[in-house]
Amino acid sequence: MVEAKRSKFAAGKGAAVVVAMLASGVSHGDWFDSGKVLATGGVSMIDGAGGGGITPWATITGYGTDQGINGNLHYTYAPLANYTLHSLGAAVGFWDRFELSYTSSALTTGSTFDTVGLVADTLGGVTGSLAGTPINTGIEPFNTTIEMETIGAKVRVFGDAIYDSDSFIPQIAVGGFYKTNKNDDLLRTLGADKAKDWEAYISATKILFPINTLINITARYTAANQTGLVGFGGPDGSDKEIRPEISLAYLLRKDTVIGIEWAKHGDNLEGQSIEIAGLDLTALQPTLDSLGLGNVAGTLTQYESDWYDVFVAFFPSKNLSITMAYAMLGNITLTPDQHGFYMSLQASF
Repeated sequence: MVEAKRSKFAAGKGAAVVVAMLASGVSHGDWFDSGKVLATGGVSMIDGAGGGGITPWATITGYGTDQGINGNLHYTYAPLANYTLHSLGAAVGFWDRFELSYTSSALTTGSTFDTVGLVADTLGGVTGSLAGTPINTGIEPFNTTIEMETIGAKVRVFGDAIYDSDSFIPQIAVGGFYKTNKNDDLLRTLGADKAKDWEAYISATKILFPINTLINITARYTAANQTGLVGFGGPDGSDKEIRPEISLAYLLRKDTVIGIEWAKHGDNLEGQSIEIAGLDLTALQPTLDSLGLGNVAGTLTQYESDWYDVFVAFFPSKNLSITMAYAMLGNITLTPDQHGFYMSLQASF
């Protein structure tokens, strides 16, 4: 009874505060703030957090100071040699202290997956007929699409990367992601251990205004394969490891930034063949070659490379940023030499 009264009192008090705010003329516009210096809000990485293109920074997304909130909508388009990534999301920074983000990604596959899909579809049908049950490999003969949702959060622990430029103490933030891959059948075929998992990271960011340079170092604790786009872990489980990431950016002028990034990736599926009903397809490679499927040769075994990019970001105003980059992603699961340009747009409010 006492707890019920307390709950009613708390609810009544909360309602009274809201009424008082409305009565005093506080508007939603007063909650928003964009007091940071142009370009210091950074851009949105593919996982949705504020930072560079492929690694999170310790900065809180947007231009909000400790007086309010600020956020953005972001979209990334990356057409690679055999894949195309579309990433759409939103992020909000609260009082330059806390950040929340959500991103939905879709990776469409091309020729290699199409060919392997035809083989896998045929073998899956034959194997399924023998077993008496259909087998879904998750690899379509054409237009296989990998989808993933990412929820992120970040907290600034101490330091100020922007306004304490005369100090060598960086801004430190801790954060994490919870990622859900929607392609369970495909992940089983590739040998990943999980379709859902969490990641944690700690970032240190310092902006050296005398030399117009930003330095960021991130340590990410993860078991992700290709950032989670092909699942988490491998045949031996999903033990996490610490992977370093580095960003360097230089302010050419107040509205233009150039930089480079590197993100360490794992080897959970390194050398792992795709499997259908427990059948290792690398053993069938000579047969596939004899059938004239030469473009399948060497693509049934998976590899993963570290990611690099070189970027230029343009900030015509605090409400818009445009990032163009050349991404060097190397081996992505069955397909090598995945390099190409990407573009990211961010609209801040």
